[in-house]
Amino acid sequence: MDPQVIATFVAGLCCTLVIMYLFGAFSGKKPALSTEEWRAFPLREKIEVSDSTHIYRFEIPGTLGISTGQHVSVRAPVNGRQVMRSYTPITDHDVEGYVDLMVKSYPTGNLSRVMNELKIGDTVEMKGPKGRFLYEPNMVSRIGMIAGGTGITPCYQVIKAVLQNPADNTKLNLIYANVNEDEILLKKELDALAKQHPTRFSVYYFLDKPPANWTGGTGFVTREAIAEQLPSPSESCRILMCGPPPMMEAMKKHLVSLDFPPARTISKAEDIVFVF
Repeated sequence: MDPQVIATFVAGLCCTLVIMYLFGAFSGKKPALSTEEWRAFPLREKIEVSDSTHIYRFEIPGTLGISTGQHVSVRAPVNGRQVMRSYTPITDHDVEGYVDLMVKSYPTGNLSRVMNELKIGDTVEMKGPKGRFLYEPNMVSRIGMIAGGTGITPCYQVIKAVLQNPADNTKLNLIYANVNEDEILLKKELDALAKQHPTRFSVYYFLDKPPANWTGGTGFVTREAIAEQLPSPSESCRILMCGPPPMMEAMKKHLVSLDFPPARTISKAEDIVFVF
């Protein structure tokens, strides 16, 4: 073959490969979040969950870039200074175009009050992802969870990730505590998942102020309920917890009395008892 023809072919092939490389490098979708800088995202929709809790849907370019078990930092100006809080998204990690944060508003809560006053198009800044717990399919055989109030969000994230993966055989048991029945966040979704996956997921509710015909737990979550509803201590199980600090302290004591190892002040990924 003519050397000039070969040279032309090789040159053309090289150009094609370079173009393909550059196209792949620059057309790949980057995650919306950054661990280095704060990025502003506008509010697209506000969905009422209860009188005091809403789902805030923020518009993002592409996917958020977060793994199961992680959370994001959110900040906004309050009285001339930046106030930051951490929230766990309830959207799946591969959803494109938006992220949902479920936030309960408190009269004295700085950032939650600002969130409640947001109008469509207003922005907040986010940074991340953050978090020491990273879930991997089949990392353990059983996961027990204890949640209170909006502390359901990281647990819900893990529950969805496990049950959406047919190759994941992890069994899940959740104890979820609230003041009254109207404040059980994501109850419809949790009940639907329990009905759809009866051998893989169960949920048991506790209420401080239960209705007349209530069949769940009443008052504070008890040691006996934990022993009955959640897995026993072993290297092949994890206990994940998230909720108000006083509740978490009480649950730590119950777990120690059931021979679980004491939870650290700051949990690490390998801990059997992990507090978000």
